[in-house]
Amino acid sequence: MDIQKAQLAVDNWIKAHGVRYFNELTNMAQLTEEVGEVARIIARRYGEQSEKESDKTKDLGEELADVVFVVLCLANQTGVNLQQAFDKKLEVKTQRDHDRHQNNKKLK
Repeated sequence: MDIQKAQLAVDNWIKAHGVRYFNELTNMAQLTEEVGEVARIIARRYGEQSEKESDKTKDLGEELADVVFVVLCLANQTGVNLQQAFDKKLEVKTQRDHDRHQNNKKLK
């Protein structure tokens, strides 16, 4: 599914199952919360913190999907075509960063 279709799927879900979009500030707070859940899993599973028993059953993919869902909500409610924005950003990063990363001795 491309990003444009994902935005439409989220919008359809909101219309079918939600009353309305949460306001932008609420969604921003929710996004922060979801990113925090991802950070907790990464820090404990892949970082140096020990993983609590209650965290061992957490699904990283599910938490990342929560982040994507809220980002798509924010894009929809603010009128951002995320597919277009992502394609543009990827082109900018490709132009700007290709040689930079290729020549970075730390990455070799």
